[in-house]
Amino acid sequence: MRCSYNGLLALTKTRLRENPSDGQLFVFINRQRNQMKCLYYESGGYCLWCKRLEQGRFAQIQSVEGKILMTKIELEMLIDGIDLSTVKKRKRYHKNVS
Repeated sequence: MRCSYNGLLALTKTRLRENPSDGQLFVFINRQRNQMKCLYYESGGYCLWCKRLEQGRFAQIQSVEGKILMTKIELEMLIDGIDLSTVKKRKRYHKNVS
């Protein structure tokens, strides 16, 4: 968790093999799961958001190759302390746009 902009940019490019300026949000959580950093690109430059928990831990998430695709709501749930493995997502209608 000592990495700042340059370190997290390098991790995103080398380990995750992603382009950090594509508009995605990259979340990094430390081993103790009590600190989180989010890196994203806005017009004009990179933004870094950090959160350190005074008590508790972020939920552990199983990843493939160190990557997890999450929706905005799933990220909000992770930040709020909800364990995503215990959440059941109900089926919803989605209109196909062609």
